[in-house]
Amino acid sequence: MPSSVSTLTTERTQDTLPVCPPAPERSLLRELRSWASVAWFLVPALVLFLVFVLAPIAVAVWTGFFKWGGTGPMDEFVGLANYTKLFADQVFLGDLGRGLYLVVLSLTVQLPFALFTAVLLNQRLRGRAVYRMLFFAPYILSEVVTAVLFTMIFLPGAGMADHLAGALGLEGLRGKWLADPSTVMPTLFVVMTWKYFGFHMMLFLAGLQSIPGEILEAASIDGAGVWQRFRHVTLPLLGPTIRISAFLSIIGAIQLFDLVWVMTAGGPNHSSETMAISMFQYGFKRYQVGYASAISVVLFMISLVFSLFYQRYVLRRDLSGAVTPGGGR
Repeated sequence: MPSSVSTLTTERTQDTLPVCPPAPERSLLRELRSWASVAWFLVPALVLFLVFVLAPIAVAVWTGFFKWGGTGPMDEFVGLANYTKLFADQVFLGDLGRGLYLVVLSLTVQLPFALFTAVLLNQRLRGRAVYRMLFFAPYILSEVVTAVLFTMIFLPGAGMADHLAGALGLEGLRGKWLADPSTVMPTLFVVMTWKYFGFHMMLFLAGLQSIPGEILEAASIDGAGVWQRFRHVTLPLLGPTIRISAFLSIIGAIQLFDLVWVMTAGGPNHSSETMAISMFQYGFKRYQVGYASAISVVLFMISLVFSLFYQRYVLRRDLSGAVTPGGGR
């Protein structure tokens, strides 16, 4: 009996002994392996980001301080003269105004039109999958293909737009679509809307389909009509999608290049130029690379400041619960 008691006491003593922590060498080795795994996946991306993003930005900033034609050494340092000239240039100030024009129209016409179409196609309609495909198809086309297509449509005298204007009694528009300073920007915006509204429509459709049907049913049972359900239930729940769509639309309008370059090259008489068009014109047509670099830096700073401001004050509520202070999700 005493031997069994001593055996039991020994077993309990062994059970209650604290577990020894792993050796420091083993813990350090495990941590080094973890960091090596992170570096293995992170370093290639960082190298690409450094080479293709940060390095070009640094080169553009440095080149903007010189009067340089693109060949030979950069030996004529002008300091901030390119930037002083930039903000005194009426063409560049016009570029800023035209960019703002496209931003305002995108927010007030293009996005509401895309939202209206998404709400329509979210209903139970026969053939709605076909309609979704047809409305999204223009976004798949490249900007160059779209520009060539609409250049043919707006061709003076022989284009479809002139024939349609004549049939509708709008003779004053014939031949003016892309050739008159008063009509070229609205015409370009129509092409932009045709090209990009399908993308925003699909974003809104995804947001609409993520709204639980029980919420809308509960609002309907409480007596809310169609407009009240849309105004007080659908729109608030669709808020994050609308804010992301607006951000993409604004950035796209600020940096617009391909469509304008192929259709008008900034003409007539600079009336359709954007900041990207001016940058290309000065850099590759007039060989004023230093001045073009200054334009690129201003364009980058406008996009960066707007992005930071938008994330800080507009997307703050959407991102507040996405990342915890500890870095987890």
